[in-house]
Amino acid sequence: MNLQKIRNFVGNYVFILPALLLFLTFSLYPFLEVFHLSVTNWDGISPVKTFVALDNFKDLIFDNKVFWLSVKNAFFITLMALTVQNFLALLLAICCDRDIKGGNAYRVIFYLPPVLSGIVVGLIWNWIYDGNYGLLNHFLNFIGLGDFSRAWLSDARWAIVSVAVIHMWKGFGWGFVILLAGLQSIPRELYEAARVDGAGSWVVFKQITVPLMIPVFILVSILTILGTMQIFDIIISTTGGGPGYHTEVPITRIVSTMIGSSKFGYACAMGVVFGMILLVISMVQIRVSKMMRQV
Repeated sequence: MNLQKIRNFVGNYVFILPALLLFLTFSLYPFLEVFHLSVTNWDGISPVKTFVALDNFKDLIFDNKVFWLSVKNAFFITLMALTVQNFLALLLAICCDRDIKGGNAYRVIFYLPPVLSGIVVGLIWNWIYDGNYGLLNHFLNFIGLGDFSRAWLSDARWAIVSVAVIHMWKGFGWGFVILLAGLQSIPRELYEAARVDGAGSWVVFKQITVPLMIPVFILVSILTILGTMQIFDIIISTTGGGPGYHTEVPITRIVSTMIGSSKFGYACAMGVVFGMILLVISMVQIRVSKMMRQV
């Protein structure tokens, strides 16, 4: 009997061993190695890794203005996504939840942008924003607003807004799907009872839809913040972080430091600091979500 238990025990762990090895090799080891490299001066090639203690972090936190500008840019895009993108997703989800004609087709269309590659989306919007023959400038000229034409991705004042628009266009679809699923999970009997009592559309939305959708709103906001703060592919395929550093975000700053400047240790320090920022944001979100559920 004991022998059979041992065989079952060993057999169970043999089955999970491949997944465990993959996790240790490609997840846990790189995660721990980032902390090790963050306190060294290493160019990524030399076998010598000079220990510099916390010098990388001191320079990064107190002297690296470009990194903190990239964090600011990421927060701006995140704020735009939290407000405009999720409002659009909610509005479209409400429309499709009302059994409009062709609702299933709209659901497929709205979910297409998130499925597309970020690089492909960036290239398409490059053509739209082009200062010479872009569709946006052509449209502005067509409706008599040619004075507003500009090289959108090269203009320091409008580049970050233009990138945020691309990100929102690509990202609203998955928020739409989650919000639509949440709306469809609300019992229809509640709406019917409210209408029988004479409640209008706004009262029904405020008193029934919003309270029952709070967990869904929290989920969408968490995914929006964590996903947008790590934006990379759209930036690379449109502005590359320019003009200047006006569209630089933390991930592009880390990659350019690691590859362009061959400062792997310093780039790892950036990764650690950025990871701590995301950790703090996640903890705040979890705390806020618990407070909202208790209300």
